[in-house]
Amino acid sequence: MNDQYKDKLSDEAYKVCRLAATERPFTGIYNDHWLAGTYLCACCDKPLFESVHKFDVGCGRPSFYDAVEGNVAYLEDMSHNMSRIEIQCQHCQSHLGHVFDDGPKPTGKRYCVNSLSLTFLKT
Repeated sequence: MNDQYKDKLSDEAYKVCRLAATERPFTGIYNDHWLAGTYLCACCDKPLFESVHKFDVGCGRPSFYDAVEGNVAYLEDMSHNMSRIEIQCQHCQSHLGHVFDDGPKPTGKRYCVNSLSLTFLKT
């Protein structure tokens, strides 16, 4: 399944999206990006996050307090001797990042997302 994305994604994006790597903080194009629109999966173009739910937490990656309902999957991640919740695109299983319980109201969630796993559609 991953081979179909080798031609679509850069080498770095492939490592993040298909092999669950993490981009370095403060290097992604969407970290300090504040245009109105929708953030899509870089692999399958499904909508994942809306710009109105984006906030600056200072972690060096785009952060959202909510996701598009039904388009994000949640998986237990026990890697690196930590217990976290990995987030993936529900449609193509692309690795997006992780979700934490330290976000703002109304959800209290912080979706910490790799810029390389996203594209952006301006409204």
